[in-house]
Amino acid sequence: MEELTRLIREDMKPALGVTEPGAIAFAVASAKKYTKGEIVRVKVALNSGMYKNAFTCGIPNSARFGNLYAAALGAVAADEEKGLESLDAVRPEDDEEAARMVEAGRVEVVMDHVGSEITIDAAVTTAEDTCTVRIRGSHTNIVEIERNGQVIWRREEKSEEKDSAARQTEGGESLQGPVIHRYTLKQILHYTETVPVDEIEFIREAFPMNLELLQEGLDSGRAVIAAKLLEENGGELISGDPLKTAQLLCSGAIEARVLGLSRPAMSITGSGAHGIIATMPLYAWAQVKGLDEEARVRAAALSYLITMYIKEYSGKLSAFCGCGIAAGTGMACGLAWMRGADEVAISRVIWNMASGLTGMICDGGNHGCAMKGIVAVDAAFRSVDLSLAGISIEAIHGINGKTPEDTMKYMGMIASPGMTGTEKTIVEIMEQKNQKG
Repeated sequence: MEELTRLIREDMKPALGVTEPGAIAFAVASAKKYTKGEIVRVKVALNSGMYKNAFTCGIPNSARFGNLYAAALGAVAADEEKGLESLDAVRPEDDEEAARMVEAGRVEVVMDHVGSEITIDAAVTTAEDTCTVRIRGSHTNIVEIERNGQVIWRREEKSEEKDSAARQTEGGESLQGPVIHRYTLKQILHYTETVPVDEIEFIREAFPMNLELLQEGLDSGRAVIAAKLLEENGGELISGDPLKTAQLLCSGAIEARVLGLSRPAMSITGSGAHGIIATMPLYAWAQVKGLDEEARVRAAALSYLITMYIKEYSGKLSAFCGCGIAAGTGMACGLAWMRGADEVAISRVIWNMASGLTGMICDGGNHGCAMKGIVAVDAAFRSVDLSLAGISIEAIHGINGKTPEDTMKYMGMIASPGMTGTEKTIVEIMEQKNQKG
């Protein structure tokens, strides 16, 4: 198996609802597993990105939203064995029990630091035990479990990770760092075009999963943006207009997701919205233009890899909208490739996206994500149109780099370390609103 195939396969996962509430519930449920007796208290400490992203987002199978209820449902009803889909079996009575826990003050969720690396410390206290589960780096990556003051499990570093960390260049520099950054755009494009299609056919699973989520939103009557986009698209999911179709399929699915509806999205880089933006506009273009399945699978592979490239610089969660910026740029590259763009033209696409969207803030997983999806799709289509006409914002301007690799690096740097102050301000605004009711 190609190394890039492995990266996509390991990163691409179903996620029910916004990823952060699922991760919080998963962490709490994992801690509860090692306790006995009635739960007295639940306390969860999060990095700023986790705290912000779950602050006002919907929760699957619940009438409520936000950090506290996600943690309470983790204690009441989540199934940790289902990972990011841990909340898929919540019943109305579970929802009410979780609400009683919150109202009784038995659940606390705090932000313990500003940072883009995912951190979750979930502590469950019962009449007999206290267990803390610690997650680092990705939403379900448990690194340590402590019960009653004793570490009962700690994640061992895999041998291949040790080998990678030990490898050095001839000049003595460490080769530590994300695997994706060892590749150039040229190499990623070569992979996209030459990898055996049966090796990446698993990517097909993303399209029907995200379409079913969109349909759930339309059927619910709650997805008001999706309903309007459907009307603008002539009442059809697939019309003759690729842009309107792309915005409907993309933002409609995102809206259903942030509302907490009951179907999963196919995530990439730990985010369902990233996965939706990275794939659904490509599906729309292929359907409208009559392209075959192989074309959209290869385009999605390119989209995923570019998304991952940028996200590894920005961090999994930050103050910039990775959905619009990272996944939007990945999707734009995939769209350009489906339209016949070569490496030079795709580099122009990256310059255009970097100059236009970088700086869009992330103010948590909420209804506003659907608006950001609309903006990202529009920017991507326009960036590709300009590039195919030979037009781009040149490398000398702004944060554009001389190479596409540098440009993607600089896009990520705007988020981390660039926007850590912005992250703090966003959270402060949210908390002020909460205090004012």
